[in-house]
Amino acid sequence: MASINWADAAPTVAFLGVFAGAIGLPVPAMPTLIVVGSTLVASHDPLLVVATFVAALAGAFLGDVAWFLTGRHFGYRVLDGLCRVSLSPDTCVRRASGFFEKRGVKLLLISRFVPGLSLVTIPIAGAGDTRFVRFTLYDLLGASLWIAVGLSVGMLCYRQIDAVLVALREFGIGLAAVAVAVMALWIGFRYARRMLLLRQMRRSRISVDELSLLLASDPGALIVDVRTAISRRDDPFVIPGSRMFDFATADADIATLPKHSAVVIYCSCPNEVSAAKVAERLVKLGFRNVRPLTGGIGAWRAAGREVQALVATT
Repeated sequence: MASINWADAAPTVAFLGVFAGAIGLPVPAMPTLIVVGSTLVASHDPLLVVATFVAALAGAFLGDVAWFLTGRHFGYRVLDGLCRVSLSPDTCVRRASGFFEKRGVKLLLISRFVPGLSLVTIPIAGAGDTRFVRFTLYDLLGASLWIAVGLSVGMLCYRQIDAVLVALREFGIGLAAVAVAVMALWIGFRYARRMLLLRQMRRSRISVDELSLLLASDPGALIVDVRTAISRRDDPFVIPGSRMFDFATADADIATLPKHSAVVIYCSCPNEVSAAKVAERLVKLGFRNVRPLTGGIGAWRAAGREVQALVATT
């Protein structure tokens, strides 16, 4: 049986690996590019290198366009969906939103180098007022840089990569088996970390009914909105009496909070992990009674409780 020529398959493997990573599947896209790059050295074919680069770029762009159009169609609601299915903590959505508010679409130039950032940044760009032409320009530039780095590392380190692959073959372990094992370990680790965070959060959170009773019995209780500015623009309502909390000025905001008061934190993500992370931070700083609101502002509104419109500032 003839052996597979992995160099000839490089464009196909690069396209599938990068596309899968771009649409959010737990595929190690950068390691795939590095291994693919190492196989190109033996071919001595510049056209094959170019074809592999173009194939990877096509996979990246097609996946990104899918998320951009999803954000354009569903708006910022798509972020709630990402909160539900992502193996990363929900704070990844907050972080990406904050970065995008500061950098705009230019963030796409480097977002792929930060795990999970690109997947969130692109639908945010689609949900906002980013023009498709401008998105295409920065997305292609950022993807080109990222792909070039991956393939170049593989081509420069091909001897070391080949040595590892030879050693694996001696033990009867194929590259596909290694990829599956690494992927399974990565998913298991991220899932376990997420479940641990959610379990810790559930022990301390407060329900809508409990918050109503708290507000009736303790007028001094603090209600803190930790949503991003993007989330507030999409849903410009707050629980009455809420204070805004912005991670960009976190230290100043925390310093103004009285440590003896009951503090309830809420966000808009379904699992309230963003709120839980803020609560955890406040507890470490000496606040004794800090609890995230179960279900966030969505649960408060669904229970028929009053919400207050944000007043736009000029």
